[in-house]
Amino acid sequence: MKKRFLLFIIPFFVFVTIRILRCLCKVEYKVSQESLELLKSKEGFIFAFWHGELLFQPLVFRKYSKDKKAFVLISHHFDGEIISRSMSYFGLYSLRGSSSRGGSRALLEIVRKLKDNNIIAITPDGPRGPYHSVANGIVLASQKSNAKILISKVIYSNAWELGSWDRFKIPKPFSKVTFYLKDPILLESLSIDKAKEFIKEYMEFKEVA
Repeated sequence: MKKRFLLFIIPFFVFVTIRILRCLCKVEYKVSQESLELLKSKEGFIFAFWHGELLFQPLVFRKYSKDKKAFVLISHHFDGEIISRSMSYFGLYSLRGSSSRGGSRALLEIVRKLKDNNIIAITPDGPRGPYHSVANGIVLASQKSNAKILISKVIYSNAWELGSWDRFKIPKPFSKVTFYLKDPILLESLSIDKAKEFIKEYMEFKEVA
């Protein structure tokens, strides 16, 4: 009963919190021309961001891709169910699975949906870390579907940082929130290890001019 109550209350609270913070913060988008074209196109692609930067990512979909179907890869854990229900308030769908549980089945479904020109959102370091690590899944999904990866980096001028493994950040009211979307990448024939290094380096930038 307690879990059912939490699954009913927390997702709605998260949704309302994001909406309130969005109104109180100044949000800016710095999007490259190639990224903008990909967001507006009918092409399927992988949308990647760090687990600790998840909170405001639905804003990108609502601004640029609200007419396309977007699926978020979410673990089978209880907190994954909370995230799934929270994302549903923004019109985002869920795919359940991770590298440790349901991974193979989830990968097949991801590839199928990418080939059907959907968006798949992935946190390469989720659901349990380590912090800012890159798992094999995002590489395999991109290479098997030949889908581009669009990386979203969000930087808060002032934020609370939780003590969780992902250092989850929540922007403070009246802070500045800046999204950076660099040119999409295509991994092509890179080995898994080289591809993971490339993705991590591409995602670690602190700011873009």
